[in-house]
Amino acid sequence: MTEVTQIEAKKRDLVGTGISRELRGKKMIPCIIYGEKKDPVPIQVDEKKLRVQISDAGFFSKQCEIKVEESIYKVLPKDIQLHPVSEKILHVDFLRVGQNTTVTLFVPVKFINENSSEGLKQGGVLNIVRHEVEIKTLVSKIPEFLEANLDGLEIGDSIHISSIKLEQGVSPTITDRDFTIATVAPPTVMKVEETATEEATTAETSEDSAEKVDDKKTEKKEDSSGDKKE
Repeated sequence: MTEVTQIEAKKRDLVGTGISRELRGKKMIPCIIYGEKKDPVPIQVDEKKLRVQISDAGFFSKQCEIKVEESIYKVLPKDIQLHPVSEKILHVDFLRVGQNTTVTLFVPVKFINENSSEGLKQGGVLNIVRHEVEIKTLVSKIPEFLEANLDGLEIGDSIHISSIKLEQGVSPTITDRDFTIATVAPPTVMKVEETATEEATTAETSEDSAEKVDDKKTEKKEDSSGDKKE
């Protein structure tokens, strides 16, 4: 289960573009809590503290508790609006959730036992196809990450979603195929070395051919000189 992130906020009594702009000027970010068929709750959160939390790669797959005065709202971050140029936070939407709420979200993949993969030991490269996997789950069962075990994998082997253990009630949104998470690809260095060897061999062949041509020209010149003397 994903750890719960704590967020302190203040309620917004006024809403609108001008009010939101004024709040951002005071280093406060306008946000809203919605969902569960209840009235939306406009709030404001300290920009510096919110930016630290959003910098966490798993922020949008973590359940949060937002404290507003004496009330605590259990939510999931659902959407963030950034400035197109400066990438400053403009607005964040939070979805109100309950224990029986089912959500769809992306969860990061964590790779373990890299040192136990024979393919990686031999110089193979871990080719990650999916850094995140979209899952459908109860809020109470949201995993912090999906664990992909590399133990025993050889060059050419793959990790599919079927090899990842999921708790009951947690399922991928893609259900029509056993999709790939990552593969152990052959080492790219070998290809570079082979190419370099082929180029060197080609260059040597060209040099040999050039020397042979020069030798033939020299022989012809010597023969020609000998005929003239006679």
